[in-house]
Amino acid sequence: MRDERSSSPTLEDVAEAAGVSRATVSRVVNGVRNVAPQLRETVQRAIDEIGYVPNLAARSLVTNRTNSVALVLSEPEKHVDDESSGSIVSDPFFGRVINGVLSALRPHGLHPVLIVVDNDEDRDALVPRLRQDGIGGVLLITLHEHDPLPLRLTQAGVATALFARPTHPVPVNYVDVAHRDGAALAAVHLLDRGRQRVASISGPLHSAAGHDRLEGFRDAMASRGFPFVPSVEGNFTQAGGEQAMERLLAEQPDLDGLFVANDLMARGALGVLRDHGRRVPDDVAVVGFDDSAVAVSCRPQLTTVRQPVEDMGAEMVRLVLSHLADRTQRVTSVIFEPTLVIRGST
Repeated sequence: MRDERSSSPTLEDVAEAAGVSRATVSRVVNGVRNVAPQLRETVQRAIDEIGYVPNLAARSLVTNRTNSVALVLSEPEKHVDDESSGSIVSDPFFGRVINGVLSALRPHGLHPVLIVVDNDEDRDALVPRLRQDGIGGVLLITLHEHDPLPLRLTQAGVATALFARPTHPVPVNYVDVAHRDGAALAAVHLLDRGRQRVASISGPLHSAAGHDRLEGFRDAMASRGFPFVPSVEGNFTQAGGEQAMERLLAEQPDLDGLFVANDLMARGALGVLRDHGRRVPDDVAVVGFDDSAVAVSCRPQLTTVRQPVEDMGAEMVRLVLSHLADRTQRVTSVIFEPTLVIRGST
């Protein structure tokens, strides 16, 4: 029996109460997957009953991660034959987010811990992993439409900032860009260039960005007397842009202006236009969205709506560090204004 004078319960105490080995308790506490659900419940019950708390302070002396921040990339689970969806890491804006995060953390002497989760098991294990490593703040970027992590992290008391508005209402800090305003900039620019038969390749319409960019573009076009804008839905990948452009040309062969919801799809669209003998910008003017590195690698270089991604990444850091310093702060949102960068494609 444990000496009641000891300062706090230990792993050995939990093991004795649960009737299991110390190694099994350690696996449960550290979020290791290969523990039977019934056994995990037994251990967790013993932890709750005797009040065991992992010694994160001692562990942080070894890991030097007290109040450190994790950059978590959450993606839908990929199947072997699934090439239809994009990846956060492969999207050029990701590097700009990293630059913004690093520049904001550096003055505090902090470095982000990178964690990639792309399946339900990893998502289930994330909060225990953060607690194990003494990580109190999370910068979350997700492509997962029904991602449970924003709610789980906030419910667990983890200081969290999300890149882009959550698809479903969650009390979480987030940063975003004014997507509708950016799309309106594209519409006005194309019309000012004299384009009359304008179409769009949208992002996935189940996403806030995809939906808002298309609606903002259509609203701006309607306000200038163009009530109908043909559109084909893409998936934010270059291949998706190629496929959508083929469909648009089949349906609207005389189009002379195009708004594409991100630069990767715009690059795919430019290649298809070239293959069909359509000159850019002489025959078709093209505007993208993001102002990623892709925009300047296109031929011609891409006119695009710029997201201030570096500033957005830095603001995520500010929100998380501020919340770590004062847990009573309410959650907040910060919306950045886009700008139009004009290059050779218009």
